[in-house]
Amino acid sequence: KQAIIEKIAQVSSENINSHKGWQNKIKEVEALREEFFKAGKVPIKVNEATWAKFKDVVRSFNRKKNQFYKDLKKEQYINLQKKEELVKIAEENKDNDDFEATTPLMKKIQSDWKQIGHVPRKDSDKIWKQFKKACNHYFDRLKDQRNAATAEEEQAFKEKEALLAQVKELKLSGEQKEDLATIKEQINKWKNIGRVPRNKRHIEGDFNSTLDGLFKNLDLNKSEAEMIKFENKLQDLSSTDNQRVIDNERFYIQKKVDEIKGEINQLENNLQFFTNVKSDNPLVKEVHKNIKKHKEELALWKTKLKKIKSLY
Repeated sequence: KQAIIEKIAQVSSENINSHKGWQNKIKEVEALREEFFKAGKVPIKVNEATWAKFKDVVRSFNRKKNQFYKDLKKEQYINLQKKEELVKIAEENKDNDDFEATTPLMKKIQSDWKQIGHVPRKDSDKIWKQFKKACNHYFDRLKDQRNAATAEEEQAFKEKEALLAQVKELKLSGEQKEDLATIKEQINKWKNIGRVPRNKRHIEGDFNSTLDGLFKNLDLNKSEAEMIKFENKLQDLSSTDNQRVIDNERFYIQKKVDEIKGEINQLENNLQFFTNVKSDNPLVKEVHKNIKKHKEELALWKTKLKKIKSLY
């Protein structure tokens, strides 16, 4: 019996912090209690002390068990309050039409829900159904919205395919002003059609390549042609709901500006090696030519940077 008492004391001293763990230990102590009663009598002189010690270790175990479940119940009510807050957020936003801002919020509260522990059993099913219903309502609407957008984008792709075919067959008159107006008209038509599916955006590149050919025939200034195409691209960027795409384009342009500045600095530094060389020296003339070319490119990229910054 002393050995059994020691085993119960050992169980009671263990740090148990889960419902499953306590259920296992309750069964273990119950088995030890039965074993204690089946162990038979002990000498009369130690009987009372043995019984008192047994009651103490069992009582100690029960106190610890009861405290755990008391704390667990308190924690579950705190968890219930947390989940009720998430239900409130879900229900307040389930009909929100600002999908770009609301979708990350709805995903976050779903993640937060998973991090919250158990709630009282009597409330568990009810509150889960409330939360699930609100979330499902929102994400069903999001799916419908995306499906509708996809249908519109597919239609836009078909229209752009048809327009691209027309532009490829476009015959210019030879009058620059008139032809430029014609090209800009086609660009405006292209803009007004709208966005195409992400996996079919190669058509934008096809359109720009076709424009390159038209501008070449038009003998248009390269910078002017580039800006006309870039403004068409900006129109597409401004209609996107993905800010990252705009940020990436801005980063790319800023990088080009910095690279060209660096190249100009390097070329100007190279001129220092020709301080005693005549200005009509072929190498010197080539460096000056490159500097001029890079400065023209820099002006173009700076203009693009200014344009894209206007989207912010």
